[in-house]
Amino acid sequence: QVQLVESGGGLVQAGGSLSVSCAASGRTFSSYAMGWFRQAPGKEREFVAAIHWSGGNAFYADSVKGRFTISRDNAKKTVSLLMNSLKPEDTAVYSCAATRLYGPMIVSTDKYDYWGQGIQVTVSS
Repeated sequence: QVQLVESGGGLVQAGGSLSVSCAASGRTFSSYAMGWFRQAPGKEREFVAAIHWSGGNAFYADSVKGRFTISRDNAKKTVSLLMNSLKPEDTAVYSCAATRLYGPMIVSTDKYDYWGQGIQVTVSS
């Protein structure tokens, strides 16, 4: 069992930076790949980024590539998402999630076993 709790987030102006973090409980955090998803009002949840359980590999949605960076610290059982050059269209509830899989398939929400409750990120224009 893994429990996930997001923190950070908030309100930032366009062009600014913000970081969200996810703290995990449970002994097997390092066995899970971690993903970040977001959901804007009236839209479906969409993939943002994912990182391998080792932290040695990550991939991103095209919409955030070059602006967002995902990282993890297995000793602290945390995964973070650093968001730079934020745009109003990045406004959404951001959620972290855990999966035992890794590969292109984990852009799909149904590949994840555990989810955090989500945290709001708002980018003003």
